[in-house]
Amino acid sequence: MRGTGRGGRNQEFVLAAMIALNGAPVTIFSAGTDGIDGPTDAAGALADGTTLTRARQLDLNPRQYLDNNDSYNFFFEPLNALVKTGPTGTNVMDIHIIVTPASSRHHGVHAGVN
Repeated sequence: MRGTGRGGRNQEFVLAAMIALNGAPVTIFSAGTDGIDGPTDAAGALADGTTLTRARQLDLNPRQYLDNNDSYNFFFEPLNALVKTGPTGTNVMDIHIIVTPASSRHHGVHAGVN
């Protein structure tokens, strides 16, 4: 922890990945199965290739929020991208999902109908 903001490890993961992927056409989801991420009411967060652009249009500086460990406030009001399930009573693990477009997957490795 470097800053004084609010957020948990799942929200931080999504914010850091969103910055690193810099608008790439992917969707990033990370949440705790218990429905709680750090000292917040959110289980985690969700971002896609447009989230960084939308943040910049709102004059939000994602790096500033990350440096202050304030991912909750970055995703909450301005971008409506927090995952809120409420407490689930099940604490199995954190779930990280990154979905990429079919065209960017390695040919011959993915399954599915073309």
